[in-house]
Order: sequence, then C-alpha cells, then structure tokens
Amino acid sequence: MTMILPSTLLRRALMLDAIVSGATGILAAAGARIVASLCNLPEPFVVYSGLSLLPFAAIVGLMARRETVPVAIIWAIIAYNALWSIDSVVLIASGWIAPNVFGYAFVVGQALVVAVLAECQYMGLTRSRAAASPVS
Repeated sequence: MTMILPSTLLRRALMLDAIVSGATGILAAAGARIVASLCNLPEPFVVYSGLSLLPFAAIVGLMARRETVPVAIIWAIIAYNALWSIDSVVLIASGWIAPNVFGYAFVVGQALVVAVLAECQYMGLTRSRAAASPVS
C-alpha cells in the first residue's frame, strides 16, 4: 500500500472533517427528534445518517493524526465525502423527502460543507504527492 506524508492542508482538512462529521453525527443521532421536527425530515433518516457519521469521523480523525497515511484510504475518504454531497442533492431533488425551509438549508448546507472538505482533501493529497515527488 502506498503511503505518503500528509501535507499541512491534507492534515487540517482531515481534522476539520473529523470534527464536523463527529459533531453532526452526535447532533443528528442524539437530537434526532428535535432536528427532524425543525427540518421536517423523517426521524429514522436523521438517526441513521447521524450514526453513520460516527465511525467515519473516527477513521478520518485517526488518519489526520498519523505520521504517514495510506493513499487508498485518503481516496476513500474523498469519495465518501463526494458521494455524501451528491446523494444529499439527489435526495432533495428526487422528492423522497419533503423538508421545510430549515430542512432544505440543513441538507444543502451540509452537502456544500462536505463538498468543500472533499475538495480541500483532494488538493491536500495533490500537495502531499507533489512534495514526495523528486524534482528534476
């Protein structure tokens, strides 16, 4: 497995992702009834989406703290974030859920934050690889 020394950008993007994902996961899982009622979202949807973020946040946090990181895991984190953002938009556009204004803001807002994190992680990975490449 190819390992790299993470750039400062990659390390910070991973740490921010771990914090935001963990906080959102706890908020959604522990406060599902409140979030669901404020946003007009199905409560089980809020609970399960929150619970799914907790192991993800732990893995991302672990990667942020490592001296070297496996490139494949960083790509998996970027892909997970990209899919989360895309799925959030598809969920709204499909009509599978019918949130109120707060719900739209919550779902679209977190999708945008996650997309920005994925982009920062991609840029950080690119910087990490450039730093590891010998200069001719």
